[in-house]
Amino acid sequence: MTGENDAADPARTIELLWGGGADGEGRTGLSLGRIVATAIELADADGLAALSMRRIAERLGFTTMSLYRHVPGRAELVELMRDAAVGELARVEPADDGWRAGLDAWARAHWALHLRHPWLVHTGGSRRLPGPNILADYERALLVAEGTGLPPSEIVAVVSLVGGFVSSAARQADEAVREERSSGVSHERWWQDRGELFDHMDPYPALGRIWLAGAFDEPEDPFDFGLARTLDGVELLVRRRRVEKRDEKRDENTATASVAGCSVCGGPIDGGARGRPRDYCSRACQQRAYRQRHAGR
Repeated sequence: MTGENDAADPARTIELLWGGGADGEGRTGLSLGRIVATAIELADADGLAALSMRRIAERLGFTTMSLYRHVPGRAELVELMRDAAVGELARVEPADDGWRAGLDAWARAHWALHLRHPWLVHTGGSRRLPGPNILADYERALLVAEGTGLPPSEIVAVVSLVGGFVSSAARQADEAVREERSSGVSHERWWQDRGELFDHMDPYPALGRIWLAGAFDEPEDPFDFGLARTLDGVELLVRRRRVEKRDEKRDENTATASVAGCSVCGGPIDGGARGRPRDYCSRACQQRAYRQRHAGR
């Protein structure tokens, strides 16, 4: 049995996530599914830091030890909570109007998920074990990103980029909410009360001009603006790769034509640096080929 501050046991966590440890309610009415659902409710209300096996047991009306018959500890439970939460996501299929709309929808679905479950931002990490819901969601994102036509490694990078932006935006939103809760003062009101700060802006003319222009009174929506700029960057990459492919194909066709030689006399062809691949070594051979094609008409 692991303690509440220990790392999750990888083998046991995978077993639980993928059904090896699944169980029914049995005679007591307690099941792994009920434990996970209750843990999510508590984390939604009070945050992940306040979550404990004891609190979950009290909410369910069981002893803490009875929970350990279903899940080894809090660390494994958090992994199960992550996968269960991601299971709420609506299925996002490749959009008919392109990869950009599909990734936009995928990102917004994750944004809404983080707003429902703010504790998710505190469960990240490079060694978090994915369950079936998380892998299914990742699969859907890869299917959408394949529509870019990018190489496989860049498809993976694009999904990571968009997902990383959502996580970063969610983390900032969670910080603002927690500060408002702890202080009892809204973000806007806190800054409004910092009027004395503006007495020190003279050395910063650009900041002063932008502030006087009202830029901070009606700021851009950070999620909408950031997501659009992120996808703009991906779109620029897609266009660049298409141009590179077109140039590579043109160079290959030019090289092939040069190696094959003139289709009339077999002589070498100067492919040139521009234009379509040439089939003839000279204007004379091109005219000879034209006369041959039209002879007897």
